[in-house]
This record gives sequence, structure tokens and C-alpha cells, in this order.
Amino acid sequence: MGLRERLLSLLKEKAYRKGKVILTSGKESDFYIDCRPVTLHPEGAYLVGKLLYERLQNSPQAVLGVGGLTMGADPISTAVSLISYLEGNPIPAFIVRKESKKHGRGLWIEGINNLPEGTAVAIVEDVVTTGGSTLKAIERAIEEGLKVVKVLALVDREEGGKENLKNQGYNLESLYTRRDFME
Repeated sequence: MGLRERLLSLLKEKAYRKGKVILTSGKESDFYIDCRPVTLHPEGAYLVGKLLYERLQNSPQAVLGVGGLTMGADPISTAVSLISYLEGNPIPAFIVRKESKKHGRGLWIEGINNLPEGTAVAIVEDVVTTGGSTLKAIERAIEEGLKVVKVLALVDREEGGKENLKNQGYNLESLYTRRDFME
């Protein structure tokens, strides 16, 4: 079994659940994909890091930072950063807060000190529905002086997120789509 197939197997086993839920977007759904049990699992973190790092290596522009909106993107960006180091091409991770820190320097992005202004970065996401969270992370990264050159997700629910991101000038690449879980 290849890395991609093994990760999908873990996601189906540990992340996918049938049943009515309200998503972050406010939409109601009859299934839920919570990637954190996989991205926080040793094997899952390795697979996520390895597969997304490979995607970054195929980017036309060198990606020199990886991060996204807390909480779903935190273990993903850390996994990619760790794999990049092991591969001899260190890419710092960063975390975009949902609101600025209320003390200290009031940072919006943790890890920003590792990323000079204008650094080309990838925004990562666990699951994309409408793309709202992804767009928030992109906007905050740009406001903090970073250049977003790639957008990656583990799962695209195929509910308008890819199109919404495209309308803002960003191409979403996902490892999996809704169809992979419905087969």
C-alpha cells in the first residue's frame, strides 16, 4: 500500500463519521471529517508531512514557509516542517491565530520571526468546505507581509471552497475529495 492509500485508510478509520453535524461554515451535513485524530497520530503525521512536502517540492515557486489557521493546520504545518528538515530542505512552520494575542507583542502569527517579509508560503488546511477559514489565513498572512503561493488541503468536501478560493486567485490542491470517502 502506498503512502497516499495508507493515509486515506487512516482518515476513513479515524476521521470520517456519518451523522448530522453543523460545520464551521454553518452548513448542516450528514457526515463529518475531523482530521485531527490522524494528524496528531504518529503515522498520520508522518504521512501528512511526507505527502504535502512532496506537493511543495513540485511547486513552480519555492515555498519557504508553511502554515495555516489554528487549530486544524497546526499539526499539518508542523509535520511538513519536520519532514522538510529530515529531507535536508528546512521549511519553517507558522500558526495563524483566530485573534491577536492579548499580551506580549500581540502577534497574529506565531513563527513569523522565522519568515522575512515577502517570504513565499503555503497555506495548509485539514478540511475545506466553503474556503472561509482558508481565506482568513491567506488574508492574515498577506497582511503580515507574506506571499501566499500555494494552498493545500487534506480534504476538499467539494462544497464550493475550491471555487471560492479560485475567485480570489488561489488554486486549491487537495490530497482527497468527498468522493474518496463515499466510495
